[in-house]
Amino acid sequence: MKPDTPALFTETALVRRKYRQETVAKWVFFVMAAAMIIPLLLIVGYLMVKAAPSLTLGFLLDVPVRGMTEGGIWPAFVGTIYLVFISLAISAPIGILAAVYLNEYARDNWFNRVINLAVINLAGVPSIVHALFGLGAFVYAARFGYSILSASLTLAIMTLPVIVASTREALASVPRSFREACWNVGATRWQTIRAVVLPNSISGILTGVILQVSRAAGETAPIMFTGAVFYKAIEKGDLFAYGLHEQCMALSMHLYTISTQVPGVKESIPYATAVVLLGSVLLVNAAAIALRVYMRSRTKW
Repeated sequence: MKPDTPALFTETALVRRKYRQETVAKWVFFVMAAAMIIPLLLIVGYLMVKAAPSLTLGFLLDVPVRGMTEGGIWPAFVGTIYLVFISLAISAPIGILAAVYLNEYARDNWFNRVINLAVINLAGVPSIVHALFGLGAFVYAARFGYSILSASLTLAIMTLPVIVASTREALASVPRSFREACWNVGATRWQTIRAVVLPNSISGILTGVILQVSRAAGETAPIMFTGAVFYKAIEKGDLFAYGLHEQCMALSMHLYTISTQVPGVKESIPYATAVVLLGSVLLVNAAAIALRVYMRSRTKW
């Protein structure tokens, strides 16, 4: 009878130590992720519980009444839609085209390096500074007055640097071999950008736009200085209540107002306003993410 042969592969002390290190690292990363996710879920759950008495369809579609102590948030909701989408309609095309120039056309010289540094620095400027710039540039210098146009342009200036930076990263992620293949068959630089580079980087471009939807919807200082108003009477359910040269209400400004400036507000109304603002941003982000996933699925590399 043959003696038992030793196993060909046995764990050594080094392998066991690596397994222990991997297990420790996995649990450390799990705790870090839980430390971010659990507080977020608790905050959202707390808001939902507090907002439940007022969180109805009527609350969204009604207008404020009795000095904004009762009623709904329709004027602020519509104003937020105007501000977010007008600002993105201005900043997204300009930011994408600027990024295309900086990444595809601009030479590596001191002037373009200064521009890149300025873009990076502008992304970190506090919103109150953008608010003061918008007040001076659009309200007074351009004579647009306190209006949706002034507020949207201010938000566009504020969101532009991040869109430029994220778009440049997305364009740079497209392999250079794709460009060289197009050039070798006689395509011009613009034809290559239009037919190859932009379609293959659209998912990354949308990421930058998604980030700015949340920021534009949640900012208070830039619109407070340039176009948001304490209260404006509009008709219930009127989606076209504002003109570009009129002031408007906004959810972020309205939430600040009823929380700090209006006495006697029903306790659930500020929480319901916060939930509507959060839900609106999440809905827009979800739609953009779905579009990004669809675009990414069409990528061939």
